[in-house]
Amino acid sequence: MTDTSTDREAWAEELDRLTDDHEGDQVVIEILDQEFGDNEEAERVPFAYANYDRKDDVVIIAVGGRSGRYPVTLRHIIDDPVEVDVTDDAIRVVSEDGTTTIVAFVSDES
Repeated sequence: MTDTSTDREAWAEELDRLTDDHEGDQVVIEILDQEFGDNEEAERVPFAYANYDRKDDVVIIAVGGRSGRYPVTLRHIIDDPVEVDVTDDAIRVVSEDGTTTIVAFVSDES
């Protein structure tokens, strides 16, 4: 993982880099929540972008919106992030309440 977990300045740069590298690739989004349990929010949908909005203190993960099969862009918004870890094939975001969002890029062979 890139050592960006608590460096807010690096979050935007790393998420922009990941967007450039993976736009259109398939992703799975999982939510790990202490109160409601673990849930898969999206499975094998095209990745549109990820960014950190400093003003509103949110991480936005967007999927879809690129084709007739996925005509709408869906956004998963993570309020009050405290950690953001980025690898070449995944994003892990922990919010202030402890909820963890994992975005994993999947290959066509999977």
